[in-house]
Amino acid sequence: MDAVTLDAATRSNIGKGAARALRRDGKIPAVIYGHGRDPQALELDQRAVGRLLDVIGGETVLIDVAIDGAAPVQAIVREVQRNPVRRADVIHLDLYAVVAGEPILVDVPVHLVGTAEGVRNQGGVLDHHVHRLTIKCLPRHIPERVDVDVSKLHVGQAIHAGELTVPNAEVMHDADVSIVGVLAARVEVAPEPTAEAAEGPEVIKKGKADEAEADDEA
Repeated sequence: MDAVTLDAATRSNIGKGAARALRRDGKIPAVIYGHGRDPQALELDQRAVGRLLDVIGGETVLIDVAIDGAAPVQAIVREVQRNPVRRADVIHLDLYAVVAGEPILVDVPVHLVGTAEGVRNQGGVLDHHVHRLTIKCLPRHIPERVDVDVSKLHVGQAIHAGELTVPNAEVMHDADVSIVGVLAARVEVAPEPTAEAAEGPEVIKKGKADEAEADDEA
């Protein structure tokens, strides 16, 4: 995906009160940092941020951030903070500045391809452990996603981080970390009946003496 552009303005007022005031005015507080630069407080247009996040989805994409109309700074979205009640509302954005010739650590989505043999013909259940893969690469080599073919997986098998190859990138997970696997489906076993249950409920019969005592009490 080509880099997308985001206009930003510097802001001097910081703190919770200032952030709330910004959001009331249709702005979102943000910060840009990275590459040895001091963190710089920014304000962004709320609608522009919504369009940006719609375009990039969950992908790690280069963004040209134009601050106060100056030449754009290349960055990636490092963190999106959302309203805990209304998840659609973005309340803060962290941007990480990058330099073309310097490798960076990024998390990219893991996309599963195909239907596992163990699921299709063996009644297994697919278990997707790692949904975002941490890699190290140059900014221009950031992939939109990492495709993992699961079609040959049988029950009891898994694909580990050490088996993955990402062009122009280094996978940063330990080699033995399981990315996805196929588990045997659980079978619910009904508990065996107890001796009392097998014999049925106990029936208490009243004798004549008991009936007579009951009549006396009545």
